[in-house]
Amino acid sequence: MTNSPFTPGIAAARLDAATLAENFADLHAPLDAHEALVAADRCYFCHDAPCITACPTSIDIPLFIRQIATGTPEAAAKTIFDQNILGGMCARVCPTETLCEQACVREAAEGKPVEIGRLQRYATDTLMEQGIHPFTRAAPTGKRVAVVGAGPAGLACAHRLAMHGHDVTIYDARPKGGGLNEYGIAYYKSVGNFAKAEVDWLLKIGGITMETGKALGRDITLDALSSGFDAVFLGMGLAGVNALRAAGEDRSGVRDAVDFISDLRQSGDLSALPVGRNVVVIGGGMTAIDAAVQSKLLGAESVTILYRRGRDAMPASRYEQDLAASKGVRFIFNAMPVAILGNGAVTGVRVEYTRSEGRSLVGTGETFDIPADQVLKAIGQTLDGAPDGLEITGGKIAVSGSGRTSKAGVWAGGDCAAGGEDLTVTAVAEGRDAAEDIHATLTT
Repeated sequence: MTNSPFTPGIAAARLDAATLAENFADLHAPLDAHEALVAADRCYFCHDAPCITACPTSIDIPLFIRQIATGTPEAAAKTIFDQNILGGMCARVCPTETLCEQACVREAAEGKPVEIGRLQRYATDTLMEQGIHPFTRAAPTGKRVAVVGAGPAGLACAHRLAMHGHDVTIYDARPKGGGLNEYGIAYYKSVGNFAKAEVDWLLKIGGITMETGKALGRDITLDALSSGFDAVFLGMGLAGVNALRAAGEDRSGVRDAVDFISDLRQSGDLSALPVGRNVVVIGGGMTAIDAAVQSKLLGAESVTILYRRGRDAMPASRYEQDLAASKGVRFIFNAMPVAILGNGAVTGVRVEYTRSEGRSLVGTGETFDIPADQVLKAIGQTLDGAPDGLEITGGKIAVSGSGRTSKAGVWAGGDCAAGGEDLTVTAVAEGRDAAEDIHATLTT
C-alpha cells in the first residue's frame, strides 16, 4: 500500500484490501432460520397493527411475521411481494426506524421494536435465492405501455402491468436498470450485486422489455411514446443537481455526492477509488450521510458534514446520523458554506453560522474555515428536462389521484412526481398504484 489516511490530497488505496472489505461488508448481517424464529416470536400480531399503517406499501406485517413463525418463509415473502415487489431491497434500505419499527407497539412499550426489516429480508431472500417468482402473468391483453425509468417506481409499475397481461417496454438512460437501487445506495447497504439480481428476478414475470441507454428528450420523446403506446408512465427520477451558490464552487476537488456514490457502487476495486484526506460533505439528507460514511470507510482521515439548520431539522434519520458519528464523521449544524477556498484545487471551506428568522435562514456574519481537499455536494436534486406539455409544481411533475399527469394517457411517480417522500418504498407504492390505475383505464 503506497498511500494512507494521512496522504495529502485526493488519493486512492488509503486502506489495504482486507480493511476495505471489512469496512464495506453488509451493514446488518442476515438472520439465519433460528434467529428469524426468535425475532418473529416477539411480534404481538396486533389487530389493526400500527406497523401496517406506517408502511407506505401497506404490507400485512403481522401476517408475514406469523408465516415466518410457522416455518413458511416462502409464504411470508409472497405476502410481502403482493404489496411491494421490491421488498428485498426495501428490507435493506428502508428507514424502518422511522416507519414500521417506530410504530411497533414493542417500541412504545420497551424501546426495542420487532426487527421487521431484518425479518422481511429473511423472507424475501429465502424465496429469491430459490429462483422462485411467485406471480403468474395474466393472458395477454394486446395493450402496450411505455415506462420511462428503471428505478423503483418504474420497475414496480412495469411488474404490476405485466402481471395484468400488458406488454411493457422500460426505457432507462443508464447502462443498467435499478435506478437509485443500483447507483445511489450506500455500498454496505446492498452488497453482493443484489440490485441487479433483484431486477433480473423481477423480470421473470415476463412481458417486460428493457431498453437501456435511452434517455427521454435525447433518444425518445414523450410525444412519440404517447403515439406508439396505449399509456406512458414516467419514473425517471431526478437527474439534475442543485448548485451550491458559493464562490469557488468550480474548483478541482468539488463534485456531486450522487456521482461519488455512483462511482463507488459501480467500482470493481474499492482500493482504486480516490478520496480526500479531509472531506467536507454539504447537505443533510441520506445522500450526505452515505457519502460521508463511505468517505470515512475508504480511508479519509477527517470527514465533516455541514448542515445549515439544526439537528432536529435534518432530513436524515437520527439512526443514520448516529451511524455516521459511530464511523467518525463530524457534524457541524447551523452552518452554511459561503466560499470554497483554494487556488485551482480545493484547500478549504469558509463557513458561516446561521440562525432562523421566522421561516427564513440568515447568516450571522460569524465565519470560520475548515481544511478540505475534497468537497461533496449533497444539497438535493432537480427534475432535468421535463417534457413539454406537462404541468409542473414545486419543480416536479404535477400528479393527481394515482399518478395521473395533466396530459391524458400519461402517469408519473417516484422522485420526479410531486408529493410523497423521496424513499424507495414510496416510489414502489406510487408505481404500483399508477399501474393499477393504468390497467383500469385500459380495460374499461
